Amino acid sequence: QVQLVESGGGLVQAGGSLRLSCAASATILSINAMAWYRQAPGKQRELVAVITSAGSTNYAESVKGRFTISRDNAKNTVFLQMSSLRPEDTAVYYCNILTAWRSYWGQGTQVTVSS
Repeated sequence: QVQLVESGGGLVQAGGSLRLSCAASATILSINAMAWYRQAPGKQRELVAVITSAGSTNYAESVKGRFTISRDNAKNTVFLQMSSLRPEDTAVYYCNILTAWRSYWGQGTQVTVSS
């Protein structure tokens, strides 16, 4: 069973930066897209950023210009570089890998931004 292991979350002051990583425990074939979602307390999970197999990226309006998604295809790893963090970015961040057959989810990593 393939697992996604996330790392890089933590506590940071507003204006600071964090880099999240998500690595698959085994090779995943036919990846269509890799993405990061987040869920704040009392809110629905929302898409933060996505990168397709072709390398195209898309971001939520709230993080455009501050977050950058990237991937290492050889290692089935996806990253999220977060800069200029705001208290409203506080959430549990989940990585997702979408293939032709199924969707994989990480266990989530907490990001807390203090004001």
